[in-house]
Amino acid sequence: MLPNDQTWGNVGSIDDRVESVECVRSGAGKKKSWSELKQVVCDLRRKLSSLSTMVPSSISFRRLSDGRIRIFFLSTPLNGWETTLLYADIPECSSNTNQHTRLPWQPVIESNFQSISLSSKFSREEQLMLERKRLATWGITSYELHEESGKLVFPASSTLYQCIDSGYTNGPLFPSELRLNSNGAKFLPQICPSNPDLVAYICNYDIWVCHTLTGHTQRLTYARKGGRGLADDPLVAGIPSYVMQEEFNRYQGYWWQPYSSDGIYRILYEEIDESEVKIYSFPSSSTNSCGEVEQYRFPRAGTPNSKSNLKLLEFRLSESLQITHIKNLELQYPLLHMFPWMEYLVRAGWTPNNNLCWIQILDRRQQRLELVLISVESFTEPPPNVYHIENNVAPPSSIAQVICVQTSDVWINVHDLLYIFPITGDGKIDFIWANEDTGFRHLYLITSLLPCRTNGIAERLDTAQSTVVSQMALTSGNWEVIGRNLWVDTEHQLVYFLALRETPLEKHLYVVSLLRPNHVRLLTKPGFSYSIDFNSDCTVCVAVYSSITKLPACHVFRVAHKDSTVEGVELIPVGHLLEPSVLDDSVQCPYIFTHEISSGDYLYAMVFKPHDFVPGQKFPTVLHVYGGPEVQLVSNTFKGMRNLRMHMLAAQGYCVVAIDSRGSQHRGLRFESHLKGRMGTVELSDQVEMLQWLAENLGYIDMDRVAIHGWSYGGYLTLMGLAQYPHIFKIAVAGAPVTSWTLYDTGYTERYMDLPQHNAVGYKAGSILNYVSQFPDEENRLLIIHGLIDENVHFHQTCQLINALVRQGKPYQLQVYPNERHSLRSLDASKHYETTLLSFLQNNL
Repeated sequence: MLPNDQTWGNVGSIDDRVESVECVRSGAGKKKSWSELKQVVCDLRRKLSSLSTMVPSSISFRRLSDGRIRIFFLSTPLNGWETTLLYADIPECSSNTNQHTRLPWQPVIESNFQSISLSSKFSREEQLMLERKRLATWGITSYELHEESGKLVFPASSTLYQCIDSGYTNGPLFPSELRLNSNGAKFLPQICPSNPDLVAYICNYDIWVCHTLTGHTQRLTYARKGGRGLADDPLVAGIPSYVMQEEFNRYQGYWWQPYSSDGIYRILYEEIDESEVKIYSFPSSSTNSCGEVEQYRFPRAGTPNSKSNLKLLEFRLSESLQITHIKNLELQYPLLHMFPWMEYLVRAGWTPNNNLCWIQILDRRQQRLELVLISVESFTEPPPNVYHIENNVAPPSSIAQVICVQTSDVWINVHDLLYIFPITGDGKIDFIWANEDTGFRHLYLITSLLPCRTNGIAERLDTAQSTVVSQMALTSGNWEVIGRNLWVDTEHQLVYFLALRETPLEKHLYVVSLLRPNHVRLLTKPGFSYSIDFNSDCTVCVAVYSSITKLPACHVFRVAHKDSTVEGVELIPVGHLLEPSVLDDSVQCPYIFTHEISSGDYLYAMVFKPHDFVPGQKFPTVLHVYGGPEVQLVSNTFKGMRNLRMHMLAAQGYCVVAIDSRGSQHRGLRFESHLKGRMGTVELSDQVEMLQWLAENLGYIDMDRVAIHGWSYGGYLTLMGLAQYPHIFKIAVAGAPVTSWTLYDTGYTERYMDLPQHNAVGYKAGSILNYVSQFPDEENRLLIIHGLIDENVHFHQTCQLINALVRQGKPYQLQVYPNERHSLRSLDASKHYETTLLSFLQNNL
C-alpha cells in the first residue's frame, strides 16, 4: 500500500502540483454553439481514435511443423477500421533475435472478404450476445482455432466461415462459408477437439453440428419448438440464460468432450427452462418495425430464475461421414433433486483424460459453491420419468460427487481459476482452485477422492459432503489473484498467474512452484500493468502492457528454464507485436493520488487536469462516478478510448475526477463488502470525502462548480449524489440509471443486497424513488439519458423516476435514444450524447 497522500505515476507529490493557493475561478472557455460543440466532438474523436485501437486481443497460438510458433490475434490494421484476424510468426530458435524487433503482422483473411461478408447487420441473437460480452459490433469479433490442424472458424453476417492455415500459405486466405442447412443466425461455433472436421454451433436456440468436409448438417437438440410465442416456447439448449451471461460471465452453454477413445463423440450441454421467468416487452430495434415490440425474459430481484438441466449428446460418424446414432441422454436424477439448494450452474467442463465432466453449482444467496464430478455413465436413455421422484428418496448410487465446497458469509465471487490434472489410477483427483477464505482470492492445490468403482458401477458416496483429502495454499497475503487465467507447466511443476501483489493499481505476472508453495516470484516490470496469454505448453507468452503515461505495447517472450524452480524461469524477449510509441504532446494524461480517509482505508483517485490549466485558477469539475462492485476505474494503465469522454471534458476546460470508493474491485472481500446490503447509501460519503481532500490539496478544483456524471451504476449514484448532496453537486448527468433494485436482475442484485424479503430496509433505502423530494427545485440541474431498448437497465426504471419527479413537481431534462441498448453502440448516438453532455455542462455548470 502506498503511503498517505502520495501521488502515483504521472506526478511527484501534492506540493509539486500546486503552484498557488491564491486561486481565481476559471470558466470552461467561451460558450460554443451546438454546431461548434458537435465539431469539437468529431475532432476529439478523430484525434483520440488511434489510442489503444491496434492492441492485439483474443490471442491464440499454434506450433507449426517446422518449429515456428504462429500467434493469431484480432486487431485493427494500420489505416483500417474493422477488426480482423491477423497472425505473426516467431522462429523456432530466436536466440539471435533483437528484442526490439517488430514482428510483422500478416492478414489471415483477404481484405475484400471483409467488405463483402461483414457489411450486413448482426442478428438480434448476435447483438444481445455482443452486448453481454461488451464487444464491438464491426468486423470479426471472435474466432475458433484448432491448434493441431490449423482450422479457423468464425461467425460473420449471421453464418459461419472457415479457412485452413497450413503454415505455408502465401498470402491471405479467402474463407469459405460452411454449408449449413439450418435457417436462422448461426453463432457460438466450437470445433470438436478430437476431430476438427466437426463444428458445432447454435441456431434458433438449439445445438447443431456440421461435418465440414461432407457438408452434412444435423440438428442435435429439439428444445425450441418454433412457430410459437415466447411464452409457449420456454426451453433453450446450449446458450446460458441472460443472468448467467451478464452476471456470471459465462457465454458458453455446451462443451465438447476433449477426446474420443471409443468412436463416440460427446457434447455436454445445458438446457434451461425459462417458463417461470417473467416476460417483458420493448420497442423493436428494427427501423421497419412499425410499432412492433420485442420480448425478453428477465428475472427481477426476488422472482424466479430459469432452471438448469444438464444433458449429454452422443453420436457417431458413419463410413460415409454422416452423423448417426444420435442419443440425447439425461441424468438419472435431475440436478435439483440431488442438490435442492442449487440455483445457478455457473461453470462446467470435462476432466482432461477421463469420462468425467465437472460442474460448479451455486446457491441463490451466492454463499455456497460446490465443485461436482459426474460420470458419463450417469446419463441414461430413454429419459427417466423424473416427475414422480419422491423428494425423500436419495439417488441409489453416486450419480454426482462433490469434490470441494466453498462457503462465505459475504458472497462468493465466481472465477475461472480451475485446473484439473490428468487423472491417474490411484483413486484421487488433483486440481488447482481458488477461493477467498482469507479475504483475498488465492490459489490452492487440492486432492480429493474419486468414487470407488465395482464392476464399473460407482459405489454410493454422500453427495452432501466433499471428499477433500488435502488442501495446500500456493499463494497467500493481503493481495488478490486475478480470477480469469491460470497456466500450468506440468513438466516443470510451475503455475503462472496474474495478481496485484505489488499494488492494487497494477496487474503483474507471477510464478509459483507446486513443489514450493507460497514462494511467489514476480516476472514483469513494476510501473506497468499487464495482461498475459500463454501457449498450451507454457513456452511462449504474449504480454500487453501500459501505464497511465505510456501507450499500450505488446511484447512476445520465450519462456526458458535454468532449472525447475521459480528462480530458474527466464522471459527472453523475442520481439514486439506492437511497439512502444511516444504519446502525442496534445494528449494529456491523468494523475493518480491516494489518501487515507477517515475510516482508515486508502482510496485512489484519478485526476485529468484541464488542458487550458493556468496556475492560480480554479476550474469547473466533473466527478466521473461508478462506485459499484466489480469495477476499478483507477489503475496504472493507459486511459485511451475507454476514457474518451474524460479526455473530451478535460480538453474543454474541465477538471475530471474518478474515485474508487469502498466496494470497488481488487481490494479484497472486506473492502468490497462495505456496500453489502446497503448499496446507494454508503458509496457517496467516500467519494465526497476524497473529492474534498483533492480540492483542498490540489487547489484548482472549484467546489462551487462540481458536476457528477456516470452510467449504469454510475448513473444510479449520480442521482443519489444530487439528492443526498445537492450542496456539493451543482448539476447531475445520469446515464441509464438503476432507480430501484427491485427492478434489476436476480444474479447481481441478490449477490450484494440479498433477496428483497430478507432485506426490505436495504432495498427501500437504496432506491432513488424514496429520495425524489430531496431533488433541487432549480431548473437545469438534472439530465437523464437512456436508451429506449435497454434490456439490461430497463427504460422502465427511468419511467418510474420520471413519474415520481412529476408527482413532486421537480424539474428534469430527458434525452432518449430510441434504437440504443445499455451501451450506445451507434456512432451517431454516441456523438449526439457527447455533444449533449458538453452543451449541458457549459450552459449550467
